[in-house]
Amino acid sequence: MDSKILSTLEFHKITNKLVHHAATSLGKSVAEQLAPNSDLEDVKLMLQATDEAYKADRLKGNAPFGGIVNISASLHRARIGGTLNPVELLDIAATARGARRVKKHIDNLHEDDPIPLLFQLTEQLSEHKPLEDAIFDCIDDQAEVMDSASPELASIRRELRSGESRIREKLEQMIRSSSVQKMLQDAIITLRNDRYVIPVKQEYRSHFGGIVHDQSGSGATLFIEPETVVAMNNKLRETKAAELREIEKILQKLTARAAEHVEDLLYNQDLLGKLDFNYAKARLAHEMKATLPRMNDRGFLKIKRGRHPLIAADKVVPLDVELGNQFTAIIVTGPNTGGKTVSLKTVGLLSLMAMSGLFVPAEDGSQLCVFDSIYADIGDEQSIEQSLSTFSSHMTNIIRILGSMTSKSLVLLDELGAGTDPAEGSALAIAILEHIHKLDSRIIATTHYSELKAYAYNRKGVINASMEFDVATLSPTYRLLVGVPGRSNAFAIAERLGLSQAIIDHARGEVSEEDLRVENMIASLEEDRLSAESDRNTAELMRREMEAQRTRHEAELERFEEQRDKMMQKAQQEANEAVAKARREADQIIADLRKLAMEEGASVKEHKLIEAKRRLEEAAPELASKKKRSAGGGGAKKPAKIGAGDEVMVYSLNQKGTVVDIGGSDATVQLGIMKMKVALDDLELIKTVTQVNKQQQPKQTTSLKRSKDDSLRMELDLRGANLEEAIIEVDRFLDESYLGGLGQVYIIHGIGTGVLRAGIQQYLRRHSLVKNYRLGQYGEGGAGVTVAELK
Repeated sequence: MDSKILSTLEFHKITNKLVHHAATSLGKSVAEQLAPNSDLEDVKLMLQATDEAYKADRLKGNAPFGGIVNISASLHRARIGGTLNPVELLDIAATARGARRVKKHIDNLHEDDPIPLLFQLTEQLSEHKPLEDAIFDCIDDQAEVMDSASPELASIRRELRSGESRIREKLEQMIRSSSVQKMLQDAIITLRNDRYVIPVKQEYRSHFGGIVHDQSGSGATLFIEPETVVAMNNKLRETKAAELREIEKILQKLTARAAEHVEDLLYNQDLLGKLDFNYAKARLAHEMKATLPRMNDRGFLKIKRGRHPLIAADKVVPLDVELGNQFTAIIVTGPNTGGKTVSLKTVGLLSLMAMSGLFVPAEDGSQLCVFDSIYADIGDEQSIEQSLSTFSSHMTNIIRILGSMTSKSLVLLDELGAGTDPAEGSALAIAILEHIHKLDSRIIATTHYSELKAYAYNRKGVINASMEFDVATLSPTYRLLVGVPGRSNAFAIAERLGLSQAIIDHARGEVSEEDLRVENMIASLEEDRLSAESDRNTAELMRREMEAQRTRHEAELERFEEQRDKMMQKAQQEANEAVAKARREADQIIADLRKLAMEEGASVKEHKLIEAKRRLEEAAPELASKKKRSAGGGGAKKPAKIGAGDEVMVYSLNQKGTVVDIGGSDATVQLGIMKMKVALDDLELIKTVTQVNKQQQPKQTTSLKRSKDDSLRMELDLRGANLEEAIIEVDRFLDESYLGGLGQVYIIHGIGTGVLRAGIQQYLRRHSLVKNYRLGQYGEGGAGVTVAELK
């Protein structure tokens, strides 16, 4: 892309904003080099990376780029054998640690919500934890080599501290002496040239041996190293030199370890710069309230409420424009300061941003094109140095554009043909537009010439547009109106400002009849447009109100259904609790009756007890199952279709039976050896009596077979139960076994004291369903099991 175009459209101001959002110098460097790309697939990948960073930043905030710096220079010095200082080594360790944190951050994000491009970058990051630990174990946060860096350094520093302590102790003894204190300027110990000294008055110099290292500005004080500590200071200097040598060895060793990973660390640095750059693009999108554009390479762009990113949000007027579908050229007319140039720059700058992988400040659904190049001739580019007029400067630029453009280029021309005679300028402008149009390039041009309105009207693929002007306020609205040519509005403005009506009428008479017809046509079009726009706004408002009402209705309906379900559940729960309570009471009553029958030898008919329990079971609410049966179309047939002798299914018992008699709303049904009354709506007709007779099936009075889905037990384990509980369970077990068609069952009571066995056998002796019983044989449980044979 031509750098002149980037400058004309102020693309560098966008990159400056992007640089500001980068967290590291690495990301800033990548942002500074940002340039538009002309390959559609590359642009899509760049935008996808921005979209992933936008999503990641929204979900988890910025990645942890803290501590990451540019370490290229340090790594190159390490590679050629130089020794790095503690600050450089700390930077390397901090950058390596930062890379590890960024990798972990994005890996975790990718697991929850895939961000494949960013994850692909972090996958390539290499980890260097041992190098990090080695550097941080030797160098502290103040870039000082620690005592723990090596045993030798720890020993040397202990010796240093001991030597300093001895020197200070010796000098403190000296300055505490009354005879010496009068010779001192101050009773303190200080350092000069890394040697311990005391401040002595000038007149007492002769009383002190040793070395003078410095004197005050006035010369009244001499800083003397007493002779008694000279040797000790010499020793201290030798120890410090040994310390420096040991530190140098440690730094060389750490540098050598860093040099082993130079290539990996440099590659990590490039990857971190790209990651930071993508996050910077995401934060710029947040700042601009920008969206992800759809991209194509077929010369089509459709900008919905696009905003120039360099104009304040409270002042910018959104732009709606479409180009490259029904028409490939737009001719914008209208007065100066109406916003034509801003519209051109908005289209050009948004295209450059999208081609650079940046979100654009426009509404969702906007489409932009990847052009091979964008050309622009905008503004007054008069060159004083070249002694070129405005017209000459524009023509020089246009000639360069015409020589470089292709059918996949976007051309933006401001005030085409201006700066020369109107007749010649308009003719030249039409010729230039025609040449560009024949090449099938996309073009947006602004002009003052009315001749170009007629050209756009008559030429296929070219459309008029204008910048809206409010005559009532005598000011532009900066709205681009595609399809409507601009009006001069000169007469209306003059009239509003108070110019004599006679002068205005005279001026109108000087305008040709054809021009007046054109102006009247444009005025009529604008009136129609305003009326249509008003109707559209009204319809849009009504649509939004209807959508809001529909949304409210759906929400209320959903709340109603939720409340209904809760009430149904509550009612069913209360009913279940009531029935459960009744069932417990009924079971207790039945148990008491059976106990009474056993004690008094009375005979209680078992089928009556079963019938009572069945009616109690039917009392339990089954709202869901009834609803399901009704919805499924499998409900009972009409009662009129059921007659005596018909074979039916009893829903509540899940059993088949034969109708014996019909009486009102219920029927008497033969279920095996039992007869019971069942409501007609609890029955489903299976076969009529005629169908049964045709198949010559004899009536069945034997036990009813259960469905395959029911699980039948052949044994009942009563070990650990008392006799009363056992009798109730045996009774229920025998009923179920008989209805299930079992001929023989096993009752496990154990041996124990024999009370449970005796009570159960006594009960079996009188039970109407038991034919006979016996103790279990070898292999059946012996005396711990009673085997009952059913009738």
